[in-house]
Amino acid sequence: MPNALRLTLKLAVSLVLVAWILHIIFAGEAEGQFGEGWGALSFAEQFRKSWTIGPAGLWKTISGVSLGWLLASFVFMGATIFIGVIRWRLVLAVQGLHLSLGRAVGISLVAHFFNSFLLGSTGGDLLKAYYAAAETAHKKAEAVTTVVVDRLLGLFAMLLFVSLMALANWNVVMSQQRFMAVMLVILGMLFVSGLIVVLSFWAGPTGARLKFEALLAKLPKGGVLVRCIEACHAFGENPGFLPRVLGWSMLLSLACVLQIAALGLGLGLPMGEQFRVLLLIVPAIICISALPITPSGIGVRENLYVWLLSATAIGIEAKAALSLSLLAFAGSLLWSLIGGAVYLAFRSRHTLD
Repeated sequence: MPNALRLTLKLAVSLVLVAWILHIIFAGEAEGQFGEGWGALSFAEQFRKSWTIGPAGLWKTISGVSLGWLLASFVFMGATIFIGVIRWRLVLAVQGLHLSLGRAVGISLVAHFFNSFLLGSTGGDLLKAYYAAAETAHKKAEAVTTVVVDRLLGLFAMLLFVSLMALANWNVVMSQQRFMAVMLVILGMLFVSGLIVVLSFWAGPTGARLKFEALLAKLPKGGVLVRCIEACHAFGENPGFLPRVLGWSMLLSLACVLQIAALGLGLGLPMGEQFRVLLLIVPAIICISALPITPSGIGVRENLYVWLLSATAIGIEAKAALSLSLLAFAGSLLWSLIGGAVYLAFRSRHTLD
């Protein structure tokens, strides 16, 4: 395909996706102002009001935030992406794949761009896996496995972080059923993800494992699956790998909380008094929003912020909680736009062998 045509297609995809993301944000703003009658409107009416009411409403919300705290939240959002890059490079190194920092940042920003419209908040990992495989000629299965393992360990670490913060906020967790319900979901996700980590990294006796892999190799593309399984075992055989990755993941969780705290302070909310509770709520919302329910977790995330922050134990008004969620997503969107710009100029190449 000629380079000019490829660039045109990329530009068209980028513009459509950015327009879709903006429409979702504007629709949320318009629905919040319109009230209960929003659902009775036709799609065309909702679309028109979204693009007339939404931009003004979003600007009003953003303009009411302290510029300093808004910039701080943008920096913390960027820090989560950068920490994720460091973690992924640790995962790659176990497989003997050494990706330059700049290239890893570029791939991660492109993945973040596509996360903004694919299901859950991890959909962009499909493209990240594609680009990771394109970076190597001989270890494509291993490169793809690093993306899966990086996301799995990141989710497991954040779930573990929430569970530890639940102990520090035990009175809050037990104060209302909504917190207990969220923790039941979190504990269920922690058990499943932990079980997958154990089975992937330490899959029982070597003899039984080799017999299973021999059977698996007979299936179509079975050789690729066997290589992915063997790649996972390499992580379990590296004793210092898991503590390092979990440590960086815990730092990433803290950066996510700091982003929301900065926005809250910018809105004049009492974040200092509620910071310990935010350490529980924010990562919990991120984990649940990662489930493939809606594009980029939109709707799920906003409802959880309103539902949890407006609880009696915290006492933030529903409108303020919704504004906090929308501003956080707007900050993520700005980084997505940077990722979209990177995507326009992105080229696949073999650099990992």
